[in-house]
Amino acid sequence: MGIRLLPLDIGGFERLPRHVRECVFWEVDPSAGVRISEFDKEAWTSGLLLEWGTCAQLAENGPNVIRRGEAASPGGRRVVGTAFYAPPLRVPRAAHFPTSPVSADAVLLTSLRVDAGFDEAKAILLDSVVADLVQRGVRAVEAFGLTGSAGVDEDICPDCLIDAQFLADSGFELVAPHHRFPRYRLALDEGLGWKSAVEGALEKLVVEAAMRITIDTGLTLEPAPG
Repeated sequence: MGIRLLPLDIGGFERLPRHVRECVFWEVDPSAGVRISEFDKEAWTSGLLLEWGTCAQLAENGPNVIRRGEAASPGGRRVVGTAFYAPPLRVPRAAHFPTSPVSADAVLLTSLRVDAGFDEAKAILLDSVVADLVQRGVRAVEAFGLTGSAGVDEDICPDCLIDAQFLADSGFELVAPHHRFPRYRLALDEGLGWKSAVEGALEKLVVEAAMRITIDTGLTLEPAPG
């Protein structure tokens, strides 16, 4: 089935996959010793949505059969990918990385994860994040990468970090090298280059949506006259 993207809203928290709802790796200072708290995750998310605006993009797939314990949205669609982002000062964990601090003009992309079998959703989730931040006038987005060859401490949640190679392949520039947690930056104020990339990503989503309508309804969609 087709992937649909949408921003997380206050009423959408319950649709998130269980790990995403419960893990507070980024949202609670590590000194608190808390890693699993759905209450704290919901409070952080709700507060950020109210005070700052959209802080996550969701990728949904469906309609399909939902297994017990999986999160579903109205219409039988299931969240299969998420991308969270926030001002770095709203992310307690960010200050504890060896490649901190995040640049003052950047928003921090904290996590970008997808379910097995939905790897193609990573790129369109990132496109959706970029499109949102460009529209809001943000100058750059940064992220802490995780190198695949590095050992991971017990204090680290690999599911909440982004593969460093994916960031590099997606056009992020390495700005703070490290053997485990390199920091990457993607400038969003480079003029028409990024404008064209974002417009291309959005056009792709429109085409995919039209194809889904054709499949679901049997209607033939013709392009508008030029």
